[in-house]
Amino acid sequence: MYRRPLQSAVKQLLNASASRAILGKAIEHDVCQSRALVSCRAAARETAIFSPSQYRALHSTGELFNVKETPQTTDEELGAFTKLIEAMGFTGPLKYNKWKIKIAALRMYTCCVERVNYDEFFERSRAFPNSLDDDDDDDDVLNFLPECSLPDTLNSWFLVAQLHVWMCLVRMRQEGREGKYMCRYIVHSMWEDVEQRSKIMGIDPIQRKQSMKVMTEIFYAALFGYDEGILSDDCVLAAAIWRNIFSRQCEDPRQLEMMVEYVRKQMQFIDSLVGEDLLLTGDVKWRPLLEENAQSILKPSNPTYNDAGL
Repeated sequence: MYRRPLQSAVKQLLNASASRAILGKAIEHDVCQSRALVSCRAAARETAIFSPSQYRALHSTGELFNVKETPQTTDEELGAFTKLIEAMGFTGPLKYNKWKIKIAALRMYTCCVERVNYDEFFERSRAFPNSLDDDDDDDDVLNFLPECSLPDTLNSWFLVAQLHVWMCLVRMRQEGREGKYMCRYIVHSMWEDVEQRSKIMGIDPIQRKQSMKVMTEIFYAALFGYDEGILSDDCVLAAAIWRNIFSRQCEDPRQLEMMVEYVRKQMQFIDSLVGEDLLLTGDVKWRPLLEENAQSILKPSNPTYNDAGL
């Protein structure tokens, strides 16, 4: 009476154990195949890396350990409220007072306008050769470097000014959120100044509006070109200067060489300035266009603060 249910239970138990054994063997087989595939791929990578026919040998040197690198600013950990504010287009709390940063931005733009000798870009510049004797008069000095041949116009002034503004923007972008906030007001001060200068010159409002639109396009196109040039070699930087400063009308390569040297030494000098001092003072001094020793590194002077900390 109880023989058939007992036999069926035993058969079910045996079938379940057999299925488990088969499943276990299948899983073990898949694991072995995956391990074999991983080991094959690793062996193929090792042979590809150490294959002398396809790849060059790696060389290590200790010369680069002595190079002084520019310290990179780490990204700040922003709170949820600050992220929400900045996502809406507003600026969250900063390390320094916003009004101090705005005043420093205005001062930095003023340095781009008032501390740059624009006559060097418009008039003939003189270079003093080393072969001249000390008894020679200054009137007998030869002109080895030609003038930049820029016409004395508002557009030429704007092209030279935007070059120095760009160099300030490159430096302040390294100062985190405060530096980006300062860059915004440097550009704002530049456009306010350009508009006021065009009004003083008596340019028609309609023509002034069209000129401002063209200058805006030129400015942002120049930013991309200068950024590519400063991150690349001198040929790329010279091409950017040829397009923007000389408006593709430079026939003397010595002019491009002079301008490339000028940009490189200015960037070297600005990078040596302390970021905190720039954020609080905005004080920048520019090196002259022509120097006897352009490769020299000038030691920046310490800024002065007033009682208000500005």
